[in-house]
Amino acid sequence: MEGKVGCASWIRRPENAHLVVLGTMKQLTHPASLQIFSFDPLTTSLSSSPKASYEFENGSEAVNIAVHPSGDDFVASTTSGDCMLFEYYGQKLLPKELHPLQGVGPQKCLAFSTDGSKFATGGVDGHLRIFEWPSMRIILNEPKAHNSFNDMDFSLDSEFLATTSTDGSARIWKTDDGVLITSLTRNSDEKFELCRFSKDGTKPFLFCTVQKGFKAVTSVWDISNWTKIGHKRLLRKPASIMSISLDGKYLAQGSKDGDVCVVDVKKMEICHWSKRLHSGSSIASLDFCPSERVVLTTSSEWGAMVTKLSVPADWKDWQIYLVLLGLFLASAVAFYIFFEKSDSFWNFPLGKDQTTRPKINTILGDPQSEDWGAFGPLDIM
Repeated sequence: MEGKVGCASWIRRPENAHLVVLGTMKQLTHPASLQIFSFDPLTTSLSSSPKASYEFENGSEAVNIAVHPSGDDFVASTTSGDCMLFEYYGQKLLPKELHPLQGVGPQKCLAFSTDGSKFATGGVDGHLRIFEWPSMRIILNEPKAHNSFNDMDFSLDSEFLATTSTDGSARIWKTDDGVLITSLTRNSDEKFELCRFSKDGTKPFLFCTVQKGFKAVTSVWDISNWTKIGHKRLLRKPASIMSISLDGKYLAQGSKDGDVCVVDVKKMEICHWSKRLHSGSSIASLDFCPSERVVLTTSSEWGAMVTKLSVPADWKDWQIYLVLLGLFLASAVAFYIFFEKSDSFWNFPLGKDQTTRPKINTILGDPQSEDWGAFGPLDIM
């Protein structure tokens, strides 16, 4: 989609009929708006026209969007200082007020916990708020969490919230009670910028992009004790945005000059690179499709793009079942051949004094003999 787009996100829907919500920026002839588009996985493209649209008033624009894991609704922060709740229902976008988040100022970061039970906001003014969802009961209200927010992310178990500041610091919060657990250690020449927790359920890591002098690296932290495991140069330039796939297999970074690289988390090696995808423009949004190896990216100059990743295809459910069926049939055929050719009890080789295969009756006995049963054949007449 062409035009200026400030933010975007996928909306997970049943049967993989996913949608995309875009926050368009105001132009000379058009006000800023939120627009819903459908996605076609066969052509890897968005619909030519929006399925629903909402126009902002008084020159306001969407700054950030967070979609609830259920896909039923999403929250958008605006330049006017309000956060608005939207529900997509009956081909319409229905706005609702979030009273605790009215007039709080522009929020740089919005995030739902993985289980959807918590919602967090990080303001340009450094104010951190953590709520229960959907009751909006306040868990933490910390005006001086940071100088100004840069990024945030919930852990897979929704227990922790990682936040980074424009001053280069990074902090970890306990989401049940809002307690600050630790601040990640750094050298004087290091600045934390972006953060994402691992999502595969086996490796409890936190990934952070770090500006280390003139080098941009990605550091990995063990969240069981908050110690640094190591770091690696991946994008090799400052990153403007970072995202991780829902299954945790891939980590993506977008640069400030329009590049996008995708990393295989298991190997920590780049497996896809789109050079100048948004040529000369900083990547504003980067989000993995919930069910396809596709990423959604946006920039203020080039609008929204969906890009199919050049990574190994995932096994589909029907492919797995087909392989299992094939293995079962192959096993059945092998067993039949083995049975026919083997020296089994019923098919043993003939000896010197054995001219024919013994009859079945010689083994089981003759039903007409006296040994058929203790009571003999039943007389039903």
